[in-house]
Amino acid sequence: MQSLLHLFSYLKNYRLLIIGNITSNVLMVVFSIVSIPAIIPFLNILLDQQPLVNELPAGGINSENLSGYVNYYLSQVILEKGEQTALFYALLALVVLYFLKNIFRYLSQFFLAPIRNGIVRDLRQDLYEKTLALPLAYYSEERKGDILSRMSVDVQEVEQSILSGLVSIVREPLMVFGALGFMLYISPNLTLFVLVLLVFTGTVIGRVGKMLKKQSRKVQERLGLLMSMMEEAISGLRIIKGFNAEKYQSDHFLKENNVYRRLLVRLLWRRDLSSPLTEFLGVTTVAVLIWYGYGEVQSGQLSVATFFAMLFAFFSMIEPAKKFSSAWYNVQKGMAAMERIEEIRQADLRIAEKEDALPISGFVDSIEFKSVSLSYSENERPALSEVSLLVKRGKIIALVGPSGAGKTSLVDLLPRFFDPSKGEVLLDGINIMDYKLKDLRSLLGIVSQEPVLFNDTIFNNISFGLTDVTKTEVEEAARIAHAHDFILETEDGYQTNIGDRGIKLSGGQRQRLTIARAVLANPPILILDEATSSLDSESEKLVQDALNKLMENRTTIVIAHRLSTIQHADEIVVMKDGQIVERGTHKGLMREGGEYGKLVELQTF
Repeated sequence: MQSLLHLFSYLKNYRLLIIGNITSNVLMVVFSIVSIPAIIPFLNILLDQQPLVNELPAGGINSENLSGYVNYYLSQVILEKGEQTALFYALLALVVLYFLKNIFRYLSQFFLAPIRNGIVRDLRQDLYEKTLALPLAYYSEERKGDILSRMSVDVQEVEQSILSGLVSIVREPLMVFGALGFMLYISPNLTLFVLVLLVFTGTVIGRVGKMLKKQSRKVQERLGLLMSMMEEAISGLRIIKGFNAEKYQSDHFLKENNVYRRLLVRLLWRRDLSSPLTEFLGVTTVAVLIWYGYGEVQSGQLSVATFFAMLFAFFSMIEPAKKFSSAWYNVQKGMAAMERIEEIRQADLRIAEKEDALPISGFVDSIEFKSVSLSYSENERPALSEVSLLVKRGKIIALVGPSGAGKTSLVDLLPRFFDPSKGEVLLDGINIMDYKLKDLRSLLGIVSQEPVLFNDTIFNNISFGLTDVTKTEVEEAARIAHAHDFILETEDGYQTNIGDRGIKLSGGQRQRLTIARAVLANPPILILDEATSSLDSESEKLVQDALNKLMENRTTIVIAHRLSTIQHADEIVVMKDGQIVERGTHKGLMREGGEYGKLVELQTF
């Protein structure tokens, strides 16, 4: 129920449309109810049982003598122009009533369409913004495919099941109660049978609906797993083909796909039970109504035309009841999807910005990691343990060590991708958690081992995240990164689309674009995370030259596996098992013959 209330919170943006929808629905129901007794004069004329009334009822027009006024005016038409003309007027009144009913029915949908699609847009936008705001640790615990499933399939399920169903849940009861009111006015005894039906049907639907919600959540979770498997298969297609694992992957997917199919079939069986169940109960009640109503007509309690109007009222109630029951099933089904969406919307950001966070526009003195420890989970060995490091402005600090030593974990603390479990990170003597997050990250330029590019133009990839950037500035950044020449050789130059993750470019070209991006951003602090380790010798030389230009007059923290690239660093920090084991210059560490010396000897060999 809480997730449904969150969904309703989006309605405040569509107040005028909601008023239009509610007004149209109410008027549609009014004209639907009025059309029920309107068939009585038509049937009376057709059956030649229309009473002729020569005097107007006493008193003004009200609910009690309204039928008397109708009979009087119809009688005058019959007396003056004949029964066929009166029948024409009666039919014309029915046509007008049904015309007005359907006009307002259309208007209710007209106002509803922008509401439904607007809420879906708002919900999807909120989800996207939340996925951007969530910390990296969240994605280490969740499947990407499942998150994509929640943003696409689950959001669409909410639109199709809940938002479409809510209209029926609100509108159809109005129609049912209106028809019931007319039936109660005509014959309280007959109406009793209808009430028994509604209570019984409501009980059955409620029980099945609870099972439907539970089953639907299993279906959505299984679909998320399938989406995750598809995402992994596309990302790892090169390895799948290289190891001839197509059949293995296909069989694995088929197994999970069959489980999803079985769950979905059971879900649809339960959902589709609502309409035939309601219709069967309705027909059963009609049979009882006809049997009981026959006695009422024979005893003179009801006229034939009134009895037919009673039946028409009941039939007018069956379809709304069917829609209501189907809508209730769909809402229960959609609630499971909404709960999965809410799990993302309510996920803890963890990396929170203080309300009174300080602005920062520049880097003046130093960065200090002060006794920092980091644990990604309670059950795993700490990635960092009591690490202290001082980085002075303008210096180049190199972090080296085996894989898993904690190098990347340490630098990830600076842009607050993670916050330390213990200790603190200081920037110019102030804890970085006291700064505004956006201001803090604007001071940093990051070039990672795996170039992160987007399916967009070269120009937009270089100017990523920046506004009001000129073509001249982008070209100058590309020249510094040794990227300008190969960019001009592409099909459309800087407007060339580089494909998914820059697949149209070589590894060296992709890395030089990320360097150009960092050059254009012009940050005072650089983080280079093994930026050349995956490149061939020729590409490495070009990229390293670009990096050397990028590092000029900047404070730089370099993570390197190729130790030949960091021999001129101001300080080399050797890490192992989440701790600093050595530090010093290249020459000093080589003289000590410790851990660093062993690493150099291994690479030299």
